[in-house]
Amino acid sequence: MNYKAVIIGGSAGSFQVVTKILSSLPKTFPIPVLLCLHRLKHVRSGFVEALSLKSNIPIEEPNDKDQLKPGKAYLAPANYHMYIELANRIALSTEDVVNHSRPSIDLSFITAANAYREKLIGIILSGANKDGAFGLKKVHDCGGIAIVQDPNECEVKTMTTSALQLTKADFVYSTDQIIRFLQKI
Repeated sequence: MNYKAVIIGGSAGSFQVVTKILSSLPKTFPIPVLLCLHRLKHVRSGFVEALSLKSNIPIEEPNDKDQLKPGKAYLAPANYHMYIELANRIALSTEDVVNHSRPSIDLSFITAANAYREKLIGIILSGANKDGAFGLKKVHDCGGIAIVQDPNECEVKTMTTSALQLTKADFVYSTDQIIRFLQKI
């Protein structure tokens, strides 16, 4: 399959998993990686730098209307929703919180599913609320690949179990299995 993007959502307990995934991707990874991670809204620096220490691909917090490029990771900025537009661009918004969160994983996943349809890989990781469950369902319903981190491996299972209750995931994978799947792209 000729995938166009990977989107990863997570919250509590997902930072180490995301770091491990980014460190395992080849420098020539052929598609953009979209990261929607819950974080403190008033802390504007340090997160990208911490992820970048081990990542093999460049990571940035995008600006509104930035063009997505292959082989780069885009981290939703603190306190902004990150939408994916049909023109392969990012739109940022400070609209009301969704699922007690901004950025909202659901909003990022829903817009990415609409933009990429069956050419999207959606991954839900460890987290403390239900944000992302509906978004992953949308990825699945649009024909994309829906992957959920094995809840037995998660530090906090709420996000992954919520996703599994709402949709039939294509795969329930450990971190190492997620990495092997992405390395085959």
